Amino acid sequence: MASQIRPLGELIDEATTAFEKRFGSKPTIGARAPGRVNLIGEHTDYNDGFVFPMALPMVTVIVGNPTTSGVCRVETLSVSTDEPWYTEFSVDDIKPGKPKWCNYVKGVAAQMPGKLTSFDAVIVSSVPLGGGVSSSASVEVATYTFLEQICAEGADIPLIEKILKCQKAEHVFAGMPCGIMDQFISMMGKEGHALLIDCRSQIGRLVPMSNPDVVVLVTNSNVKHELTGSEYPTRRKQCETAAKVLGVTSLRDATELDLEATRERIEESEQAKKGEVDKETFCRVRHVITEIKRTDQASAALEMGDYERFGDYMVASHNSLRDDYEVSCKELDQLVEFALEMKDEGVYGSRMTGGGFGGCTVTLLKASAVDKVIKHMDTKYTASGRKATFFVCPPSDGASYLDLPA
Repeated sequence: MASQIRPLGELIDEATTAFEKRFGSKPTIGARAPGRVNLIGEHTDYNDGFVFPMALPMVTVIVGNPTTSGVCRVETLSVSTDEPWYTEFSVDDIKPGKPKWCNYVKGVAAQMPGKLTSFDAVIVSSVPLGGGVSSSASVEVATYTFLEQICAEGADIPLIEKILKCQKAEHVFAGMPCGIMDQFISMMGKEGHALLIDCRSQIGRLVPMSNPDVVVLVTNSNVKHELTGSEYPTRRKQCETAAKVLGVTSLRDATELDLEATRERIEESEQAKKGEVDKETFCRVRHVITEIKRTDQASAALEMGDYERFGDYMVASHNSLRDDYEVSCKELDQLVEFALEMKDEGVYGSRMTGGGFGGCTVTLLKASAVDKVIKHMDTKYTASGRKATFFVCPPSDGASYLDLPA
């Protein structure tokens, strides 16, 4: 059976109780921001392409108060490592450090416009950590939404600037050169809709997902991923180098028609002679070019209610991520395979989602098939020696303030 998603009220109660225990007073300010699942469009955001995420009902909650001490005191109830759950830092000297989880909070605090006052805060989250559903962006966006309530200048800037500040926090303080998608959907998601984001123009278009007979199943492989190592930055560097070889600003400007010529230009380039690009680079380019096109076509198919065609695009996306971009893993491939074995029972499509190397898959299927599909996937995955977690996820709202109990 699908796992229950923790209700928002339960998260608020837990955070409030922990705040009172830690700081001896009631919190007066709160914020929430969701994780996300990307339906299709992986590793295209930092190539100025299209992505197609939706906000999840799993959220990060932050509650707290402004202070005058000059010291920010933060506790998290959502740490999956041996790091301390509580830390302090000076509001006048914000820099990356340990514990690592607080770098997402510090990074956003450092980006706040105007004079930021110190604060006390407690964080709790129902977003799976290391699951490829953007727990980090949910912390960043929740932090911004919390801090803008005690920093007037932070509330007065356009939404896209808030999103870019959260993205910069991850770049500078977490060392992760992510695209704009995660922070964008966490800030701007809307209940009952997915969001087609043009990462070049930084404009999103809402696409309704209101058919009650069709649902999204997020399956956590429970294989943790850590993207701040070499793999993600390597993929991004390969794309940037290939764009330079092709003489384009980004791979968004390359097309499928250019692919064969692209192979020749890459293999014969000065960068190839220096060992900076190779046949592997071409495979990365092929994924990005085809994935950008797939994402645009898939969003149109979903908007028209053509779930079969959308499912086909999902499968093609997974195959490309597995074979050309090489960011999948055995466990994700197994979960996709097990889901697709149930196509005759109501599965439209399935794919890995997120940065890869672990995390989650996303499956589009008939609501009537959920229990049967979960049972099949769970049985086969357990037989392979692992245990998955299943969530049925309706498209949900983006970040918001919280009204805390008096």
